[in-house]
Amino acid sequence: MNVSRFIFLTAALLAPLFAVAQPAAVDYQADTSWLCRPGRIDACTRDQTATRVEANGQLTTESFKTAGAPPIDCFYVYPTVSRERSMNSSLAASAAEREVVHQQFARFASRCRTFAPLYRQMTLHALMTPAAGRNFAAEGDIAYGDVKAAWNDYLARDNQGRGFVLIGHSQGARWLTRLIREEIDGKPVLARMVSALLMGSNLAVPRGADAGGAFKNVPLCRKATQTGCVVAYASFRAEVPPPAQTLFGRVAEPGQVAACVNPAALAGGEGALMPYFSSGNTDIVGMPSRIGSWLQDGRKLDTPFVTTPGLLTAECVSNEHGDYLAVTTHASAADRRIDHIAGDVTLGGVVLKAWGLHLVDVHLTMGNLLSLLDSQTAAYVERR
Repeated sequence: MNVSRFIFLTAALLAPLFAVAQPAAVDYQADTSWLCRPGRIDACTRDQTATRVEANGQLTTESFKTAGAPPIDCFYVYPTVSRERSMNSSLAASAAEREVVHQQFARFASRCRTFAPLYRQMTLHALMTPAAGRNFAAEGDIAYGDVKAAWNDYLARDNQGRGFVLIGHSQGARWLTRLIREEIDGKPVLARMVSALLMGSNLAVPRGADAGGAFKNVPLCRKATQTGCVVAYASFRAEVPPPAQTLFGRVAEPGQVAACVNPAALAGGEGALMPYFSSGNTDIVGMPSRIGSWLQDGRKLDTPFVTTPGLLTAECVSNEHGDYLAVTTHASAADRRIDHIAGDVTLGGVVLKAWGLHLVDVHLTMGNLLSLLDSQTAAYVERR
């Protein structure tokens, strides 16, 4: 992976900074300010058909169907994908934004109405500036301000008392964390939060506790029927744990740790992952990946996604450098699938271990998250 591809992923880790004048507010009543909204053809209506690849090489096509009248909504904030030559991105939807929605969010349309605002996120170019001594509080406030404005527009125009799920990855998870802390935690709207899924993030919780760090009244999810809770984790290969200079799996607050909730085993322990990977040769922003085929014999798949039952398990573990979701690939001589999944961030062909499996944080647990939403939605509807 080239240098620019590496840098744009770091927007979720920006340090706090100084303020300048805010630009004009975004009109979120305009359809063009959204990547996804219900009832239209957009980034959330692209084909989600998947091929199920069994250990013996058998292939089965999994069709996809958008939910007809789902009882809940999903509000998504995408990770850093903009490569514009500015500190904050514009509001023009690029192929990268559409691709990350396709890979990380559109599958949730089988469970909920989908809302995904465009926002003026921190860009690749912004990430190059700290070497020159520049800070970023103002640019971060622009990005968060847009997310907050989109959220308020959704509440005013669309929510109408419905349950909602917040979904974000990396930079998107960062702004949703702030939104929950400032606009939802401890307020009446919290009663409508089915859950928040904050992947590829460092969410602070007191060591040995499920709440009291980043949020006062929003605990981590520990049961499938629990609502008003959070799933958060950062994934690493089990055989390549976080190094001393890891970017994920730890927080700066004394006495606190990075939250790790395993969607495959909420209460703890190891669980089988139900992943949905891109079957092609592109990552979350459409750049080339190193996967040529998901089968040892080199066969290509004719669906945009692939799922590999029984290939992966995961468990939340700790080492001296952090708390993280350790992902194990169960390769064997008899298994006709590939032995090594993609997902590492690389630079010049060298794996950057500090990033873990950041590129596929969401893909790894997609099926588990959808199953969790089924249980949470049923529990939420029953309690209402």
